[in-house]
Amino acid sequence: QVQLVESGGGLVQAGGSLRLSCEAFASGFIVNVMGWYRAAPGKQRELVASVTSDGITTYGDFVKGRIAVSRDTAADTLFVEVDRVKPDDTGVYYCNAVARDQLTHRDDDYWGRGTQVTVSS
Repeated sequence: QVQLVESGGGLVQAGGSLRLSCEAFASGFIVNVMGWYRAAPGKQRELVASVTSDGITTYGDFVKGRIAVSRDTAADTLFVEVDRVKPDDTGVYYCNAVARDQLTHRDDDYWGRGTQVTVSS
């Protein structure tokens, strides 16, 4: 299987910066896409940012203009920083990866456990 280890989150003061990282442990797999998503209670999971193995980056609307993303493809690690955070950035943030099984050649979608992010006003 693929394991996604998430770091960061917790309590963040409004106006400050949120820093998240995710490392994929995917022995026997090739990681294609990595991303971060956010879910508020009772709401659909929404994109924060994702990066393909080609380096194509997509940003979620709610963080556009406030986000920086970097991916270490060799280390299967994704780092995001959201600046000027606000209370409505609060939610559970999940790491995501699309990985290909090198034996079966099948792609699947994997999710981290999620990390709570609370922005205080």
